[in-house]
Amino acid sequence: MSKKKKDNNLKVLCFVLFLGGLIQTDASFGVGGGVGVGIGGGGGVWIGGGYNNGGNRNAVPGSAQNSVAYNALQAWKSAITEDPSGVLKTWVGSDVCSYKGVFCSGQTITSIDLNHANLKGTLVRDLALLSDLNILHLNSNRFSDQIPDSFKNLVSLQELDLSNNILSGPFPLVTLYIPNLVYLDLRFNSFSGLIPEELFNKRLDAILLNNNQFAGEIPRNLGNSPASVINLANNRFSGEIPTSFGLTGSRVKEVLLLNNQLTGCIPESVGMFSDIQVFDVSYNSLMGHVPETISCLSAIEILNLAHNKFSGEVPDLVCSLRSLINLTVSFNFFSGFSSQCYSRISFGFDFVGNCIPGRNSQRPQPDCSGYSGGAMSCFRIPTQPLACAAISVGLKEGNDQYTSSLP
Repeated sequence: MSKKKKDNNLKVLCFVLFLGGLIQTDASFGVGGGVGVGIGGGGGVWIGGGYNNGGNRNAVPGSAQNSVAYNALQAWKSAITEDPSGVLKTWVGSDVCSYKGVFCSGQTITSIDLNHANLKGTLVRDLALLSDLNILHLNSNRFSDQIPDSFKNLVSLQELDLSNNILSGPFPLVTLYIPNLVYLDLRFNSFSGLIPEELFNKRLDAILLNNNQFAGEIPRNLGNSPASVINLANNRFSGEIPTSFGLTGSRVKEVLLLNNQLTGCIPESVGMFSDIQVFDVSYNSLMGHVPETISCLSAIEILNLAHNKFSGEVPDLVCSLRSLINLTVSFNFFSGFSSQCYSRISFGFDFVGNCIPGRNSQRPQPDCSGYSGGAMSCFRIPTQPLACAAISVGLKEGNDQYTSSLP
């Protein structure tokens, strides 16, 4: 055998031994079950992973971006203590885009949807490392504690759905600092305390806070919100509906304030919601007369005023709304309604439990005669006949005169 050939064989032997040493090192120094540090950029050997991306689903990611995503998801996985459906069994290895509930564009995570997974655990600050995440849907799980402050770094996030969990504490202010958020759903949790004014200045399309324990007055700038849906139902809000409600010409389609502790009158400005389809203020302690400006709600389909303390007659103009499918005024102190309303009786018009003479299922007469709610003074637009196109002028001029106090 020539000397040159021996030298070549020796080089091959050394290279084989070198690789063997690396493999042995890999077996000896694995970090965190596969979370490792890459040696060499792009085609190097991974300590703790065994293989680069390509062919082995359990490999640790071979790019910096995938490594960040992998580490973030594994940190979150470790904070989840119960997974009865076995969703996270798929969260193994470098191919994060193959994880159940994780959706990618190319190799970039853009969406996480774990709705109804029944996971128990907490949200971790590491999730904020997913800077390209557009959608985070986690409704109907058992996540507890609070939303990490690091979520403000989710610069691409547009939809955040954390409804039907057991999150608690004050309103999560961090959500106001997520720059591109347009959909905020915190329903069915245990948040409490006041809600900040800044919420209604943020460019959100949906504000869903119902079924929590929020309390105090609704911020006066409620009417500033550009949202198409505002749901504050089933909380503990008190005080009056802000008089600015509607003055900004909002394009809101649904407003739900039911089952709170609201008092006072319905603002005349509600008539400026020309696109509203659902308005529900039932199960409060609102009083006074129903403003005739409600007749300007040309798109309204569901109007629910039930279980309050309204009095007077149901306005004729309200009953003539063409799009109205369901008008519920039950369990108030209304004393009558006009001919237009009679024609709607069989078409979703519920008026039981009032003080309307000659009608069935009304309150006992002593309850009606002893009620003083008719003395409630609400700001009225002095315009006869009512001109919907002109109400904004009258409202903005008279807004400071609005009162809902007993004389």
